[in-house]
Amino acid sequence: MLGLFSRRKPEPPPAEGRRTPLPADLMRKVRRIEISTKRLVDQGVAGDYHSAFKGRGVEFSEVRPYAPGDEIRTIDWNVTARMGSPYVKRYVEERDLTVFLAVDVSGSLGYGSRAILKRELAAELTALLAFAAVGNQDRVGLALISDQLELYLRPDRRRTHVLRLVREVLTHDRGGRTDLDRGLWAALKSLKQRAVLFLISDFIDVLPASALKAAAARHDVIVLELYDPRDHQLPPVAPVLLRDAESGELAAVSGRRLAREHAAQRRAARRELLRLVRQLGVDHLEIRSDRPYLPALITFFERRRRRLGR
Repeated sequence: MLGLFSRRKPEPPPAEGRRTPLPADLMRKVRRIEISTKRLVDQGVAGDYHSAFKGRGVEFSEVRPYAPGDEIRTIDWNVTARMGSPYVKRYVEERDLTVFLAVDVSGSLGYGSRAILKRELAAELTALLAFAAVGNQDRVGLALISDQLELYLRPDRRRTHVLRLVREVLTHDRGGRTDLDRGLWAALKSLKQRAVLFLISDFIDVLPASALKAAAARHDVIVLELYDPRDHQLPPVAPVLLRDAESGELAAVSGRRLAREHAAQRRAARRELLRLVRQLGVDHLEIRSDRPYLPALITFFERRRRRLGR
């Protein structure tokens, strides 16, 4: 182990209006993500998004007499009992939908064993969801989280705002360890309106159990788990020197023993994550770095559409 690592002092989130010029390579990367994700949205993701999320929030409008074709589940049994004939509840769609992306920016997202880093994968997902949202006149906001709130951007509908979100996810490399529970709590305190809340992380560190529970009580929560195969299964090789992606610590370890122990730990951690999302009744989707993510997203949207009866 190389020395001691002091804990950094919390810093206030950067001001929203502060911008610095992007290096040319990052400008090209942002532009590439914009072009590719907008093409995916235009090719059909927008419609899938609309059916899966648009109008997810509804508000009660009135009751009216039952008519043939009305769903049985909309019957207001109290009014039906009083009136002596069936009445149904009528709801209207909440037109002003807010999509909010809470993105983990800890050190482990700077890793990728395939053609794409997890941070770049998070940026592409951010762009895809954000462009689909603004295309439906929905507002989209962003929180970058680690063990604190690194950056909060209020929901907005502008295309330039979407590009800002992508830029921030790509460039905000906080490093260090993650405490998603603390980071997500801080983001929830800033998010005043109800939202479709996407939590994007690899969930390598401690699960955000209490904050996720609070989020699920108020928001429509979707957990997007970034999955890189090497995070979960190390090659069984001879002794190797490894550096922790979040703490920066080095250690010489037995490759075979480490591979077994690491695989067991990651299996246990993922079981706990899946147990938590089932318990809270929130949606979970695994986004793998070694496979195209669009089919998984479209399948997920379709499942939600069917479940919501649209």
